[in-house]
Amino acid sequence: MTDRSHGIPPAELGDDALRREMTHLHETRHDTVLDGSEDALEAHTRRMLALEAEFLRRFPDEAAPDPRRTRAGSREAAGQPVAGGPDGG
Repeated sequence: MTDRSHGIPPAELGDDALRREMTHLHETRHDTVLDGSEDALEAHTRRMLALEAEFLRRFPDEAAPDPRRTRAGSREAAGQPVAGGPDGG
């Protein structure tokens, strides 16, 4: 029998369940850091990283940063030269 003491393995979750699990983990992160035991924080971190890795694997386009949130995208939007671009170095 599979050990599910820390939840269903991320690869076995449906897309909606994966999103819900990630949302819940991010909502509880602050409390776990401040008030959780060392073991609780380790378990939380392992679960969070596993869920995030699965999310990135399934939804790479959703996880890509908005170009305006990067230096190059921000500079391009402002009409400034972008390193490696046609006008930048």
